[in-house]
Amino acid sequence: MLKFAHPQVRQLADQLMQPALIRIIDNIRKQLDSSDWQGTYHETQLWPEGMAETVLHRFKALQAQLSSATPEAADEIRDELAQLPQPFPGYELHLTHDEQVRIVDVWELCYCVCFEQYPVATEEAVTIDQSLIDREINDVDWLVLDRKAKSIVEEVFTNLGADTEC
Repeated sequence: MLKFAHPQVRQLADQLMQPALIRIIDNIRKQLDSSDWQGTYHETQLWPEGMAETVLHRFKALQAQLSSATPEAADEIRDELAQLPQPFPGYELHLTHDEQVRIVDVWELCYCVCFEQYPVATEEAVTIDQSLIDREINDVDWLVLDRKAKSIVEEVFTNLGADTEC
């Protein structure tokens, strides 16, 4: 889980994440176009740390029941689900080439774009890369963001044979 020093850092991160995702996805597409690798995206669920297996199983069982429940039962199931810890959405890129398979966490790539020196130690707060903000217009500097996203994606494709971080 990311730790923010203060609410303004969180706000700025929220402002940067969608543009970072757009540029990461676009640069992945460009790399795939000129690569032997094939890529597919998969949505995943990330659970809060320390969540008990029994709670996870209960959550999944309730989710399964929801699709065939009567409207009244569905309301009760939703109420119970609302009381349980909720997963965070994850987004993975599955890359395949011949027999090789690599899984890349797309959100981690976005974090690499948005934050300085990511990943950080567990207890450290993330720091926004201020070069991504055009101070004259107080908005995202798309050119800087695109250059950084392109560099990070190129590094991923260059190092597909090894596990790498930003």
